[in-house]
Amino acid sequence: MNNDDMQPGGPDESSGPNFEELQRLLQNMLSGQQDAELDPTVLAKAAGISADPAVLGALFSTLRGAMSNPSDKIDWSVARRTALDAAGGDAGADAGPANRAFPLASLWLDEATELGPVSDSPRTVNRIEWVQRSIDTWISLAEPVAESVSQALMNSMSTQMPEEMAAALQQATPMLRSVGGALFAVQLGSIVGQLSGEVVSAGDIGIPLFEGAGYEGGALLPSGIAKFAEGLDQDLEAVTLYLAVRELAHARLFRHTKWLRLHLLTAITDYARGIHIDTDRIEEFSRDLDPSQPDQIQEILASGALFPPKTPSQEAAHERLETMLALIEGWVDIVTEDATSRLPGAGAIAEMVRRRRATGGPGERAFAALAGLELRPRRLREAAAMWRAVVDRGGIATRDGLWSHPDIMPTAEEIDAPDLLLTRIGLLGDGTPESDPFDDELRKLLSGENSADGPGSTSDSSGDSPAT
Repeated sequence: MNNDDMQPGGPDESSGPNFEELQRLLQNMLSGQQDAELDPTVLAKAAGISADPAVLGALFSTLRGAMSNPSDKIDWSVARRTALDAAGGDAGADAGPANRAFPLASLWLDEATELGPVSDSPRTVNRIEWVQRSIDTWISLAEPVAESVSQALMNSMSTQMPEEMAAALQQATPMLRSVGGALFAVQLGSIVGQLSGEVVSAGDIGIPLFEGAGYEGGALLPSGIAKFAEGLDQDLEAVTLYLAVRELAHARLFRHTKWLRLHLLTAITDYARGIHIDTDRIEEFSRDLDPSQPDQIQEILASGALFPPKTPSQEAAHERLETMLALIEGWVDIVTEDATSRLPGAGAIAEMVRRRRATGGPGERAFAALAGLELRPRRLREAAAMWRAVVDRGGIATRDGLWSHPDIMPTAEEIDAPDLLLTRIGLLGDGTPESDPFDDELRKLLSGENSADGPGSTSDSSGDSPAT
């Protein structure tokens, strides 16, 4: 990530907060210098927030509210307003290709999966609608981290504040918590608004973000598809049809696998609850940083270096999350591959989708820096190969039947070694159940195959009949 990408207005303008600068600003406020330092532009730069005038105005209003009416809870309505402001408009996007693609995509999917169509019809949405339908999910994912960030700022300040100012800090604690939460909420809103300009569908991130009746059938963003197709030597109609197949496959999977959404979001929440900010690392970095080189701060924040090593419970939650994301995306990949086999250029479009997912967009990277959580599957190709092996040996119904209950889902070990899964579900290379060695020997004994003179022998070597 280079410095050019991080300039205000650039694609990565919301990479993460500068904890040292926030701490300095808050200390100055406590010491009576707030009139000189409470500049929205300065605070926006320290918090990694866009310098857009609308965002700055919202930030200033939010901070004044946080100071005048402090609260222990974060006002997440700030994130919603900021996200809607940052999303902007895309009224000029043509929804025609998407609406034409949905019926054909559904027909092709009927041949590629046992999971039938969803009762809700697929639809097109604009950036504003995407924000409105997804913001509550983003808030639920980020809330545990916001609490950790606010607590980290308070802990760091309390250890470095002069003793004569300890009383002032104690009195200002509610206000500072409220300010810290407001900064986090504004930044989250900026990131979600930015993401609305990168995604192409409701399921693009890999998790079901939309909430509310009528949106379970899948959704495409025509503006995002047009942006994605700009770098491809492919017809827009073909690109839209391919992405429609992917989105409808994703929607069918989550609609018919009723336990999946809760299972996935629980793994994310379990991981996020264990996140905390390493204040010792903050102090260590603050001693070594050169204020004249802001790119140092940006690199540290983007690398996630302020998040300490994962705890054992976090490691377990992270492994469950990565495994499930890989299984979901791997299944969607091969179902889409089979369904679009007659679509010209499908292979090239699929490769671009894989590359895009592997690198992530600026907004996705910003969320990873903000929350310390990546939502990209790391073993996607292995998971897709495993699903393909199941189809080759057991058919589509066997593959899709594995989603019926979480206890029979493939494990991380089975992704890496598909033969383990094939053995567990009773499949061999020819697709027949594996025979039991004891049954084989018993069959041979009953048929006389184990006698000394071969099958059907009834006499011993002396010619006498054997004793009964």
